Parts: sequence; C-alpha cells; structure tokens
Amino acid sequence: MRVLVTGASGFIGGVVTDALAAEGHAVTAMVRDHSSAPAFAPGVEVVAADLLDPRQLAAAGVARGFDGVCHLAALTRVRESRMAPLRYFQANLTGTVNLLTALEIGTERTGVAPAFVFGSSCAVYGDVDLTGVPESRPPDPSNPYGASKLAAERLLSHQAGTGLVGAVILRSFNVAGAVAGHYDRDDSRIIPAAIAVASGRRDVFRVNGDGHALREYVHVGDMAAAYHAALAAATPGRCSVFNVGSGVGVSIVEVLAAVGRVSGRPVRRVHCPPVPEPKALIGDSRRIRTELGWGSPRSSIDRIVTDAWRFGRAAGGTGVPPRQRNVPIIT
Repeated sequence: MRVLVTGASGFIGGVVTDALAAEGHAVTAMVRDHSSAPAFAPGVEVVAADLLDPRQLAAAGVARGFDGVCHLAALTRVRESRMAPLRYFQANLTGTVNLLTALEIGTERTGVAPAFVFGSSCAVYGDVDLTGVPESRPPDPSNPYGASKLAAERLLSHQAGTGLVGAVILRSFNVAGAVAGHYDRDDSRIIPAAIAVASGRRDVFRVNGDGHALREYVHVGDMAAAYHAALAAATPGRCSVFNVGSGVGVSIVEVLAAVGRVSGRPVRRVHCPPVPEPKALIGDSRRIRTELGWGSPRSSIDRIVTDAWRFGRAAGGTGVPPRQRNVPIIT
C-alpha cells in the first residue's frame, strides 16, 4: 500500500511509520518541518506540511492519492487543552478537515478511496470511573482535548458515509514503552516522568493522593500493530471504532516500583493532595482482538518500562544531564 502517516515526527507516529515500512509498504511520513523529523527506516519519503495550511498540504502532494492514511498529528495534553481550547480544536478538528479535503481531491483523481485510520483517545469517554469501558459507551468528554477528538471522529464517520474513505477509529489508552530509534520524550507523561527521576534529570515525582488510581498501558509496538491491522480492515463507506489497550490496570505506585526494578534506582516521590480523577480507567479491547486479530504481547508494565529505559538510554534520553530542580511532575 501507499500509506501516508501524519504526525510522523511524534512518538507513536514514528513507530507506526517504521513498522509499516518494515512490512513492505511505500510510506510517506508527514512532519511539520524537516528539522523535527527523526531518522526513519530506509525508503520512507518525508514531506513537510502544516495541516492548518491547505497550500502546504497541496505542495506536499497529499492530493496525489494514497491507499491508506494513518492520521496521528494532534495536540494531546489534557491540562493544556483547558487553557487553549481554540488551539486544540484548530489542530485536531480543522487539521482533520483540511486533510480529508486534500484526500478527497486525490480520490477524485485516482478513483481510490483510502483506508483512513484515525488516532483517537479514551479521553472521549470523559471522567468515567469504570473497568471495562466498551466502545458502545456514549462519549462524554470532560475537556477540550477529548471534545476535539470526538468532533473529529464524528466528522470522519460522516465522510466515510460518502464512500470516499473507509474509516477505522482507534481509541488508545496510555501508550508507552519504546522501540529502537523511538522513545517518548514527553516528561509530562507518567512513565517518562518516572524515568526522568530515576535517571537524575528530575528531582522528584509528585503523586496526587495515595497513588492507587488504576490506568492501563499499551506498548507502542503493539499500538503500531493495531494501525497495521486497521489499515487492512478498513472498508470504503464504513466507519468502525475500536478501543486499544492491554485491559490490565496498573497503579501509579506499581509504575514507580517497575521503574525502580528496571533502573536499579529508586524513584523519589512526594505525595500531594488528591485531585478529582477516576479511580480506574480501563477499557474493554476485546472487540479489536476478536475482529482484527490484534494482540498486546509486549504490554506488560515490566516490558514497557524495560524498553522505555533501554531504548531511551541508548538514544541518550535517560542520561544524566544537568538536574532540573523544583520542576513539578503531577500525575
């Protein structure tokens, strides 16, 4: 397949790009600028474009026509979205509108309706306190990030109804871990934050409450496999939704313990007052396992942390540069 990956300079996007190239697909990686592009697998075409600028999308050749698209370009920070809702809707909704518009031109030229896999989030469900959240649960996002993702989902569903794309929506939970050449650089997320403390780049990990809130984690390599399976399953005129997660709840305390075991270094922590948040947010991913044959063999917390430490360290991401003192890490 000729596959376009947006957001290819991001953590998940880079892994998806290389995984698709390894499977023999002709991959075009879209980044915002060439300076942000990681070293992709040999043969990957790299184009630069801002999804908010249709002229840049045209110059990058998006309208040439593709067999498949993995749309991962997005803004993703929940707390930040509350301070900048317009920015999040522009990036996550308007960017998707512009991408679909360019792809529609390509379909008109080539007659090929692409398989479109959209990277969504469990944030569309809202602040649910449940174990086993199914795809059938009515979405109720509680922040602009989740609301912008849900708006893009609904747009994509309507566009699929025209027959111009075949859509698959992947609602991921917490994607973590690493593969060779790609690790998560965002220290605002739980596992990178804990590794930053263990490696000496941060002073302390701040835990809200007792640290027993449960979340699930999926290895980025398993997540990439979900994109590959979804591309093969997309059918023009249809839109399918799948949760993607391990189904195993892990507490913050257990994450910190895993980082300590893997690194051989304790994760210094302090406990802060609790904040309103679900005590458990664990999805039901049985549907993608049954219908697409997807699995998550790498998604144990020990494997995720081991790979995050190993490959991040190999890439210089868990070394010990000058310490950043008094930097809050809130989870």
